[in-house]
Amino acid sequence: MRACQACDGRTNVATRLSHVPRTRGEVRRSERKGAPMSDVEAADRQSDGHAGGRPGGDVNRTTLALDLYRELERAIIAGEIQPGERLDEQEIAQRFNVSRTPVREALRLLGASDLVELRGRQGVIVRKIGVSALIEMFQVMAELEALCACLAARRSSAKQTEALHDIQAQLVASAARSPADIEDFYAINQEFHEAIYDASRNAYLANETRQLRNRVAPFRRRVTALPARLEKTVVEHQAIIDAIVARDAETARVAMRDHVSLLGDDLIDLIASFD
Repeated sequence: MRACQACDGRTNVATRLSHVPRTRGEVRRSERKGAPMSDVEAADRQSDGHAGGRPGGDVNRTTLALDLYRELERAIIAGEIQPGERLDEQEIAQRFNVSRTPVREALRLLGASDLVELRGRQGVIVRKIGVSALIEMFQVMAELEALCACLAARRSSAKQTEALHDIQAQLVASAARSPADIEDFYAINQEFHEAIYDASRNAYLANETRQLRNRVAPFRRRVTALPARLEKTVVEHQAIIDAIVARDAETARVAMRDHVSLLGDDLIDLIASFD
């Protein structure tokens, strides 16, 4: 085993949200043992009565706020709500037929997740990321994901490596479709990275990596859609899997870092895609 060295004419936002908040069982994230608790998870526990939450109205409002938060988060990450767009509290309340209190709490949670800016009287704006800041974020993202892959090479179980092979087979099939279904490919790609996080067996690292991934998700989606990127992704994923299966932690780290980093033509093409 090799050791790892780094161990404007659009409709309003409310109307464009594709569906109402889902049921609690559908929106709640699975709890990972030992994972740090975010503001959202803490509120989730309180709504279940784990943190002294009172029965009745307070619990219902917290549950509504979490449902709204999940839906707005999903829409931002999916690119349905673009950076720089304003989230209108009253519009959202009317769209989902709720009072403004849970909407206000949902927006606060989005602010805590760094997905939006709370600008007082100016309202809530989906956070914009400049090119230089985006490059810096991708650099950090590459190192976090690289550490996940490094640890996965050292710690993954046979079941976890089998899951990686299964996801890779789905990715290959998706990439072979003509015309390409970018959304399907992107979703499977996300599953691959989640499987790496799980295989790292480091809940804190997984949580931090996931949070940054969500911040740059709309831009990662743009990278996925770049010409020839699908084929390159499949090849790069296979190299990562091979290193993990071989228990070669350093090769897994370097392969993942190079996979996530914005370098060369990918960087130039992404910058060119900005409006």
